Amino acid sequence: MTQTEFLNIVMPFKDKVFRLAKRLLISTEEAEDATQEVLLKLWNNKKQIEGYKNVEAFSMTMTKNFCFDKLKSKQAQNLKIVHSNYEDGNTSLQKQVELSDSVNWVAKIIEELPEQQRLIVQLRDIEEYDLDEIAEMLEMNNTAVRVALSRARKTIREKLTNTHNYGVK
Repeated sequence: MTQTEFLNIVMPFKDKVFRLAKRLLISTEEAEDATQEVLLKLWNNKKQIEGYKNVEAFSMTMTKNFCFDKLKSKQAQNLKIVHSNYEDGNTSLQKQVELSDSVNWVAKIIEELPEQQRLIVQLRDIEEYDLDEIAEMLEMNNTAVRVALSRARKTIREKLTNTHNYGVK
């Protein structure tokens, strides 16, 4: 496989790999590193790529596994502490902007979902994978994916409705 052939296969979903890594790792820098690592692993195993039925799904699974491994490492524990302890004292203006922008609220609500639901929403509603592909990537059965997606969407809908109806009588 030539470099051009490899790039033609990998480049169409490179941004999806990054977005999944960003959703899991939070940090843009960590997500960029994860994306590079996944692409490097794919390049190093380019001879086997042609044997894969769905290279994109395989890459997303690699990304998920790489990010989970990263989160388990001590280095990531430090990152999680930094992210969870950071709080901007000047939030009133930010909160006003977020109240008027549903997209920001949805993103915030998605971040609060349980990990599995967050991942399924990312893959289905943002990356637009079908349920069978998600089930394969996450090594779950199709019904479990649908149930988790339904629960996640219900939570998002309820929280978004409560946010926008707050104070309205």
